[in-house]
Amino acid sequence: MMRTSDKRDLAGLFRDRLSQAIATRATSQSALARDVGVDRSTISQLLEPGSTRLPNAQVVAACAATLGVSSDWLLGLTDQPDPVEQRLAEALRLTVAPRALIDDTIFGWHREAAGYKIRHVPATLPDMLKTGEMLEWEYAGELGEAAPAAIGQTLARLDWMRGARSDYEIALPLHELATFARAEGYYAGLSPDLRRRQIDRILALIDELYPALRLYLFDARHVFSAPITVFGPLMAVVYLGQHYLAFRDAERVATLSRQFDGLVRDAAVGAREMPDHLRRLRDAIV
Repeated sequence: MMRTSDKRDLAGLFRDRLSQAIATRATSQSALARDVGVDRSTISQLLEPGSTRLPNAQVVAACAATLGVSSDWLLGLTDQPDPVEQRLAEALRLTVAPRALIDDTIFGWHREAAGYKIRHVPATLPDMLKTGEMLEWEYAGELGEAAPAAIGQTLARLDWMRGARSDYEIALPLHELATFARAEGYYAGLSPDLRRRQIDRILALIDELYPALRLYLFDARHVFSAPITVFGPLMAVVYLGQHYLAFRDAERVATLSRQFDGLVRDAAVGAREMPDHLRRLRDAIV
């Protein structure tokens, strides 16, 4: 059985939070009573100083729904006033992913996370490491006449990202670079000279930016990852093809961070070994 002091404390907390929610909503006791479907005296009694009265669950739920807060918050069971569904909507968003370079949404995420470590598993070679001619080969068909301007803007944004205060850790499958170097699969049709220049570009960036830029290769036969980007502690994004699934709740951001850390821990080629690995791939291009 609940002790009187406990009930008094709970009633006081409910009274304070109900009053706060009414004020925040800029409504009145009469309007709340009307929306909830109770007499005005019922709301007045709940708000009366020193009252130990608590409403039934139905009234609590109706008050919470009307005032845009959660029932648990009104009852002091949580310090989060937002309803669960609202918190979930804010923590998880589905964003359209254009098939064309770095769009405004992605660039905005990078700017928001400036100064944090950004962990990235790309779907192909990382855009931020590509040459202009590689970007043109990959995206010109999608962009049409707008390609030159879009590629120029993208290169400027990529330069900003490389000059930002963020550390970048990039992990990609071992076979991705191998198929690129051999112009197989997705990369079929790339000329030998373009492939050599692209590898030279990556080598130059590693030489310029290491350790702020670190690349790792993982063996997809032993460990797998979907394309993801973790923007420090702020957000984690999973690339689904036509959409990005963006998480902002700390638990899922931490989970995807650990997923990335596992790729680094089990990397077949580490960051220090990467330049020699790239040179061997470049030397084998014919």
